[in-house]
Amino acid sequence: MAMTRPQRVDPARRRLLGAASALALGQAFGATLAHAQAPFPTRPITLWLPWPAGGATDLTFRILADNVARRLGQKVLVENRGGAGGTLAMPILQQAAPDGYTLAQLPQTALRAPWTRKVLWDPIRDTTPIIQISGVTFGIVVPANSPFKGLDDLFAFAKAHPGELTIATNGTGTTPHVVMDDLFGRRGLSFNHVPYKGTSEQMIAVSTGQVQVGVNSNGFAPFVDSGRLRLLVTFGEHRTRRWPGVPTLKELGHGIVATSPYGIVGPAGMPAPVVAVLHEAFRAAMNDPAHVAELAVYDQELNYLGPQEYGRALRLAYETERKVVERLGLARSE
Repeated sequence: MAMTRPQRVDPARRRLLGAASALALGQAFGATLAHAQAPFPTRPITLWLPWPAGGATDLTFRILADNVARRLGQKVLVENRGGAGGTLAMPILQQAAPDGYTLAQLPQTALRAPWTRKVLWDPIRDTTPIIQISGVTFGIVVPANSPFKGLDDLFAFAKAHPGELTIATNGTGTTPHVVMDDLFGRRGLSFNHVPYKGTSEQMIAVSTGQVQVGVNSNGFAPFVDSGRLRLLVTFGEHRTRRWPGVPTLKELGHGIVATSPYGIVGPAGMPAPVVAVLHEAFRAAMNDPAHVAELAVYDQELNYLGPQEYGRALRLAYETERKVVERLGLARSE
């Protein structure tokens, strides 16, 4: 059988082929490295709000998101997932990659829910704190033509008509719900709780007389200012500058102050450089005059905390919520 001689490759051609291969490999590696080291972010970011569209939180966050987008050079897409007392963003964070492209507002209710019902997530373990932004002004409102002129009128009606008083809140287990349970429970009184997913829907129900009383955050402001609702009391440390004639629960002797600070968090395990980029963008954006002005519409002010301080505040608030829930007898049964 005839033997085929191997073809001889010219040394010069071998060197040329080797150089071409090395160049191709180098270019591929360089492209991969450049992609890996590309400055964050390189694509749109999704910011989840655990409240329906159209409420105070939604409106202020959309302005904030636009400001952040301009600073990062990428879109920040606001997605709403209302219901379950403002906790439905937590499962999304728990399942998301910790790459900075999935963020969420963390309301006080997410720190309370694990103590009142069984959930598969943990607001401390499953999040990376980025920044605290503001807090809210809670208050009790009634229709403008309501016979209720103050908090004592509500107690008197509930005593005279057991179980007939209808009180709407922004959800089961929310701060308004917990506060009202506390106030009425201390006096051995009851009421019919009517939970709503969103502020706008709730305020319309109160102003039209579908329910007798509404308890919520700053979203009631336009209804109060327009005369459709009357504000009986607020939950802050001091009277608001916007409604200085309205007393607080604290000054009325009830010993309750509730402002529910909120901020932005991401999934657990986010890289420190990514957290730093997001923190700086949100910090600059929250101080933008347009955002500050929108907060003022709802009687809110900035309440800034950086990642480390915000993390400590969340841990303290989580433990405080446990004690409150136990004191009110709302703790879940294992």
